[in-house]
Amino acid sequence: MDKWLTGFAGRHGTTQYDVTPATVTVSAEDGSVAVVDVPFPPLEALTREGLVAHVLADHRLGVLLVRRGGYGAGVFVGGKLVDSKVGSRHVQGTTKAGGWSQQRYARRRDNQAREAFAAATEVAVRILAPARLDALVCGGDRRAVDTVLEDPRLKDLAGIVRPPFLGVPDPKQKVLEQAGVDARAIRIELTDPQDVSP
Repeated sequence: MDKWLTGFAGRHGTTQYDVTPATVTVSAEDGSVAVVDVPFPPLEALTREGLVAHVLADHRLGVLLVRRGGYGAGVFVGGKLVDSKVGSRHVQGTTKAGGWSQQRYARRRDNQAREAFAAATEVAVRILAPARLDALVCGGDRRAVDTVLEDPRLKDLAGIVRPPFLGVPDPKQKVLEQAGVDARAIRIELTDPQDVSP
């Protein structure tokens, strides 16, 4: 973060900082603006140095990935995955059969999905609920994630969910590890005065 901010000033000239607990806006003399979303808000020390220290701190991040075909939950401290569990459940695909067969397949698919979400919930309760997380980032299927987080045992996690919502394939260990990297990425919105029409 510090190197990036120094490089931004080097490319665009003298910079000024407008720091809030959720965002840091860096305005350069050539008109360029960078808006940094503070990861794991709120930012307490409202300075550039405070932002850098905040980014470098070893925050406890939870990642919850749920899709019909699988689930994953992990706890990251700093960049290290310290606890995790992934699993999969077979959920039958759609069928072109009509009539009673189609209804029977739909019921079976719904039951399989319920079982998959129940398994994901139990893993979240075991891995994420006791982990004293600073933030939780979710991904996969939004409806599936919402179903898992509706469990009363996970009520404390719902309040610490942070963006982004990650689009992921069926969660495997490598997918969960990459999701942890993606969740920790710092998001910066850049505006170049040359990109703005007069």
